[in-house]
Amino acid sequence: MVSALSAPRDDEPNDTGSLWPAPTAAGPIDATVRLPGSKSVTNRALLLAALAEAPGSVRLALRSRDADLMAAALRALGTEMTPSNETPSSVDWSIVPHPIRGGASIDVGLAGTVMRFVPPVAALADGPVAFDGDPHARKRPMGAILTALRALGATVDGDALPFTVRGPIAGGEVVLDASASSQMVSGLLLAAARFEKGVTVRHSGPPVPSMPHIAMTVHMLRQAGVEVDDSEPDVWRVQPGPIRAGHVTVEPDLSNAAPFLAAALVTGGTVTVPDWPAETTQGGDRLRDLLTEMGASVTPTADGLRVTGAGGVRGIDVDLRDVSELTPTIAALAALADGPSRISGVAHIRGHETDRIAALATEINRLGGDARETDDGLEIRPRPLSGGVFHSYDDHRMATAGAVIGLAVPGVEVENIATTAKTLPEFARMWAAMLDGAP
Repeated sequence: MVSALSAPRDDEPNDTGSLWPAPTAAGPIDATVRLPGSKSVTNRALLLAALAEAPGSVRLALRSRDADLMAAALRALGTEMTPSNETPSSVDWSIVPHPIRGGASIDVGLAGTVMRFVPPVAALADGPVAFDGDPHARKRPMGAILTALRALGATVDGDALPFTVRGPIAGGEVVLDASASSQMVSGLLLAAARFEKGVTVRHSGPPVPSMPHIAMTVHMLRQAGVEVDDSEPDVWRVQPGPIRAGHVTVEPDLSNAAPFLAAALVTGGTVTVPDWPAETTQGGDRLRDLLTEMGASVTPTADGLRVTGAGGVRGIDVDLRDVSELTPTIAALAALADGPSRISGVAHIRGHETDRIAALATEINRLGGDARETDDGLEIRPRPLSGGVFHSYDDHRMATAGAVIGLAVPGVEVENIATTAKTLPEFARMWAAMLDGAP
């Protein structure tokens, strides 16, 4: 089991964290990197199995801090979960659902999927369920989904962490502003088939970010036999009925592929990720187009997705609203590019594990770069970088961004690389193996 990681008290760098000397590539790399399962698929699959009408299984589930927090939350609510075939980064779960029980205290850590997916489940319990998490989690947007739960019949004490949820919940129709996170919508949809009236969710507000994650939710619900109507823009309807989760095998986490595939571009080498799905709802699949635009050759092969760099990085002007989790890696590449870049559409990532826009600008500039915050992203211009500490803010994607820059800039030290255990517990070992060319 991955141990819990500490979080910063606020959005300032955590100078007490250990420093990891980011390896600098001696030349073009040639490696195969096998990735563990998708966190997004894992946590949705675990939750649906816990709500199902019969036992099921989730094979090759991710073992990481976020996934462990989801498993702990579901167990606290009464689900029977038995692990097998455990490795440091994967596990097969056999899951026996039971009635959702109250009286539990849920630790959400910094996991958005836990803090937003589990409260609607808790509203099915026979008593109150308390939620809290890491200090920075208390700053993450929660108001929209908690207000929606009240509108659907639940009792919620609090508007942000810590809060308590009490059922019963009837379901019905609700209007909410999900512009801060697509997880507001997914959280309601995942449990909705168990509500007496199902649910109709209407979004009202600026565009919803990370729409591929909602598409993933809808796809997985339909695979579990749930009737979902998403034919009307910004409206999702889930009919009440049984959930048949069955047996799910988790595909590799394509977002976690970002720093490894970026390494091919930075070093002018080749990285292959096996088992890249031919069809997927994961937003990380957009890496194929993004890396091509930034100068890589991207080729699907029988061995997996192969990315080869040409010895340089091109700047990019891109809207990452739907794949904002890729922003730190694309920003790291932009800091090493031969031309200016602009990243837009990601204002909502100011409310992620840290204010990622401010953090990226600060850390790139700390190394001598030229990054400027905009209202909804970053402008980054070419400038020679030098070594120094790259603070992670206890944000896993900030840590991996520092590792990408360190490939080309000697002397970069990433603060608290262990925070990558949130979604990729063996990142440092995998990074070293990639540079050695080991599979």
